[in-house]
Amino acid sequence: MLYQISHTTSYKYQFGVTFCHNIATIKPKNMLGQTVVDYKLDISPTPTEFSEKLDFFGNTITRFSIQEHHKTLKVTASSKILRDYTIEPDIYKSQSGKRINLIEALALLKSESTALLDVTQFTLESVLIANISSEIRAYAEESFKPNRSIFEAAYELMERIFNDFEFNPNVTNVATPIHEVIIEKKGVCQDFAQIAIACARAVGLPARYVSGYIETLPPPGKEKLIGTDASHAWFSIYIPTFGWVDFDPTNNQIPKNQHIIVAYGRDYYDVPPLKGVIYSSGKNKMKVEVDIRPAV
Repeated sequence: MLYQISHTTSYKYQFGVTFCHNIATIKPKNMLGQTVVDYKLDISPTPTEFSEKLDFFGNTITRFSIQEHHKTLKVTASSKILRDYTIEPDIYKSQSGKRINLIEALALLKSESTALLDVTQFTLESVLIANISSEIRAYAEESFKPNRSIFEAAYELMERIFNDFEFNPNVTNVATPIHEVIIEKKGVCQDFAQIAIACARAVGLPARYVSGYIETLPPPGKEKLIGTDASHAWFSIYIPTFGWVDFDPTNNQIPKNQHIIVAYGRDYYDVPPLKGVIYSSGKNKMKVEVDIRPAV
């Protein structure tokens, strides 16, 4: 599938801004199964300083500063992405990957293989996934049994989150602690991904946060509306002898072509689409519009 993606973030400042410095993580990854055919970033006002580099996790990070008075800021990322999940490793075709259990996996992760050094960092606490509560540990242990296949347990965890949690964008925000989410059983894709990651780490498994987009198909006979899609998030668990496997608890599915990957991190804190500092006073309003559609 070839997709055209537009992601626009707009700010309106009550009294204007004299200086701002921003970091954007909105360029999709170029990787096996996903090719960035075209990418353009438009920023208004025009930045005084602009740079692009890869961060610690291999994500494309754009830094820009605006050093003139402005009352609005508009950042639009336009991408054309070719997705073909069929060329990615298939967990269903890997007998060792499907069968390895928790005891076997933890033993392999404790080995001193240099190939696993970059993986084990995802077993540690992170800014938004720290001090894992007893409620989360108990929730994790319902799926992750010592002699059970990790893939089977992670798949069940995805299904349980899908069935047990209510998608409600009015209950949480980026600062809502995961121990509150597990009790309320309400939130958005970001919360569900972080709950799953916390569950995996609670039993010693590496798990990472995946930010990206998902194409939402309109009902039969209805025209797709511009701006109806949104940034999305899911989680990925590392299975020794196979590799990383993605799971989307918001939609109860293993991601395929409809999922476009932007960045990997330990949690949302590592990969927000746009963050920064400003010199200003008064209130500001933010608006985000994301549109994904098959490219013509």
